[in-house]
Amino acid sequence: MERKATISILARVLLLLAAALFMAVQFVPMWYIDLDAPQYPEGLTLLIYPDKIGGNVDIINGLNHYIGMKTLHTQDFIEFRILPWLIGIVALFTLITVFAARKKALTALLVFIIAFGVVAIVDFWRWEYNYGHNLDPNAAIVVPGMAYQPPLIGFKQLLNFGAYSAPAAGGWMFIGGGLLVLLATLKETVLNRKKVKVPPAAMLLALLSGLFTACSGKGPEPIALNKDNCDYCKMSISNMSFASEIVTVKGRAYKFDDLACLIHYKNDNFGTENVTCYTCDFITPSHLIRLDSLFFIRGEMVKSPMGGNIAAFTNPDSAQVYSGRLNAIPQRWDQLLQEN
Repeated sequence: MERKATISILARVLLLLAAALFMAVQFVPMWYIDLDAPQYPEGLTLLIYPDKIGGNVDIINGLNHYIGMKTLHTQDFIEFRILPWLIGIVALFTLITVFAARKKALTALLVFIIAFGVVAIVDFWRWEYNYGHNLDPNAAIVVPGMAYQPPLIGFKQLLNFGAYSAPAAGGWMFIGGGLLVLLATLKETVLNRKKVKVPPAAMLLALLSGLFTACSGKGPEPIALNKDNCDYCKMSISNMSFASEIVTVKGRAYKFDDLACLIHYKNDNFGTENVTCYTCDFITPSHLIRLDSLFFIRGEMVKSPMGGNIAAFTNPDSAQVYSGRLNAIPQRWDQLLQEN
């Protein structure tokens, strides 16, 4: 019975790696909020460490003063006094579990980490809500009904600023440590009960796959016909056969009613910047597809909303058929970008 209550060497190795990640969190930012606006082409960044606020704090405080938001100061947040200790406790608890080597301690550790993560996220959301809603009514700029709560994660437009919020290095380290603890727990509970032998390399691959999925950018947003407007020509998007979208690495989506509008907007605003472009299959426009996997034709008889007259196809045979039917010329994506 005593042997069954102990955890394996593999689980202890995973926990040691997790403990190292938890300890490293103390020295790097856990979260960041990027602010982009035309007057700040290089952007502004707010960095949230376990024990302080960093980044362009003074500039952001100066801007927020005009719209009635409170200024940010490390000493005003009790969380910065508590958080380093809590993260230290998580790391210490993990090390104790390694040396105790008991399954009950491993389960308790996982529960503690999950509870810690949930409480931290709820507290962060509460701080953002108060920060964006409790405004000075005597501020220089007052927009009735406007709130400036930053996104918890992802992108949000706040007046002329685009705000993007996501875990920083420390946040991903903590998530990685939590995943390692989860893998160790699964190894010692579910997999052991089912007598499934998982090679260490497979467990590591599962962890890396999870982290890659978590870190990967967003896909396209759904386009609401006759509700969403084109970000280039400002016309209503009414035909999904030509609807298209640009998604930035930060997850912001720009929507267009014509591929020509997308191309103009991309060339004017992004140039060679790494963005992902989507459009629909001309024949079955049910969903947005990455442009780099499509085949294109262009001709006057295609008749797209803004005169770009470009159609995209998932199947090269369909592109060839419609090229003849509409007297259109087959085109590559790089050709379309150069010609507009």
